[in-house]
Amino acid sequence: MIHPVTVVKCGGSPAIDRDAMCADIASLAAAGRRVVLVHGGAAEVDLLAERLGVPQRRLTTPSGSSSRYTDPATLEVLQLALAGKVKPALVAALGRYGARAAGLTGLDGATVTARRTAAHRAVLDGRTVMIRDDHNGRIRAVDPALLNLLLDAGVVPVLSPPALAEDGTAVNVDADRAAAAVAAALGAERLVLLTGAPGVLADHRDESSLLPEYRVPAEGPVGDAAVGGMRAKLQAAREALLGSVAEVVVADGRVRNPVSGALGGAGTTVRLAAVHETGGAAPLTTTGS
Repeated sequence: MIHPVTVVKCGGSPAIDRDAMCADIASLAAAGRRVVLVHGGAAEVDLLAERLGVPQRRLTTPSGSSSRYTDPATLEVLQLALAGKVKPALVAALGRYGARAAGLTGLDGATVTARRTAAHRAVLDGRTVMIRDDHNGRIRAVDPALLNLLLDAGVVPVLSPPALAEDGTAVNVDADRAAAAVAAALGAERLVLLTGAPGVLADHRDESSLLPEYRVPAEGPVGDAAVGGMRAKLQAAREALLGSVAEVVVADGRVRNPVSGALGGAGTTVRLAAVHETGGAAPLTTTGS
């Protein structure tokens, strides 16, 4: 029996227990589950940039989305942090718990390709400017061939940005949305987005306000819960669902067995809203007596 694929995205929050996550993934792999781990590492990028004296800045698009200003120096730092520190640590942890793992970036085998915008307007340091040296990109395609080869061999692929741009250079992409694109390309049954919170919260300041279900519209704003980093996760969830991924769960990455817990019902299940809905917490339904 060939198990369906589960894609797990490990966020960059230092609160996430990556060791517990790796132990859990290794246990699932030992049971025959096919798991792909996609990771970011914003905190490690920031720490390494500080050590190397590379200033870090944020870009805000006219729509209000925020992203790391990936100038050439920051792109180099990002590759060093993700491929040189975060990924080897994850691969080693998976190995300690008995899983065979292989580290990849989107560059390997042209697995993730993206289009870099040569020039665009953005708000930087409070001013609207024309940016020409930003190496951020929008994902265009995922080639699942290499990932399937590893999965068929019983190996856990560990994948991260950067992606391969059309001109053959590296380009930074959002890791949440990369996970969504990977899940869709693999025909994954589930996408689990691990974060430093119990899931999607009605009030981002109150962890007791966990929403067991959250619906995102097929287009437009993703709802009131899209605060901070949750915006990208809900956008990624929508893209995965539109790509025919059967289930997307936003779950707590700080707990023991975070992936198994998410597969068992913990966290928030994200679904597409019906045409007449605007998105948000799922309505409460009751049955008559």
